[in-house]
Amino acid sequence: MTEKPKAPTALDLPPVEPLPAETRKYFDLCEEKLGLVPNVLRAYAFDIDKLNAFTAMYNDLMLGPSGLSKLEREMIAVAVSAENRCWYCQVAHGAAVRALSGRPELGEAMVMNYRVADLTARERAMLDFAVKLTRASAEIEEADREALRAAGFSDRDIFDIASVAGFFNMTNRVASATGMEPNPEYHKQAR
Repeated sequence: MTEKPKAPTALDLPPVEPLPAETRKYFDLCEEKLGLVPNVLRAYAFDIDKLNAFTAMYNDLMLGPSGLSKLEREMIAVAVSAENRCWYCQVAHGAAVRALSGRPELGEAMVMNYRVADLTARERAMLDFAVKLTRASAEIEEADREALRAAGFSDRDIFDIASVAGFFNMTNRVASATGMEPNPEYHKQAR
């Protein structure tokens, strides 16, 4: 008998059963490409409209066209999540930074304190902005945007940095509030 996976959150929100065909196909694709269905997706599966909205925004911000690399976007996710102390996102996106960079120590440093990581000036400026946006968004000024421009970011890139940081500020709060558990597989990845 196959054991049911542990609930993705501390809330009693069972998934829609059966999952719609498109959702099942998406989950199967995740299983094929990632070796797992991320618990964040399983957590949203109680409401397919919410799941679809979440995945559309995530896929656009993290995988869509941008002047930011996939690694840079994952680095923003980790720096913001570390600032917010979001267990789920630190584990999941820390694994992504390890895998995309090929540098396990970078993923670890990003989770603990990005300021000690071996970063380029561009990466440091990007993460300083994302963390300031996380801590005190009302304090962002033109000088902060100018620092990003000086580091080589376009205005479109600045919009993308802000959007990725804003998205993870939201997801961190949902993950923390619901007691979302990272998939155990993330702990072993890219080490």
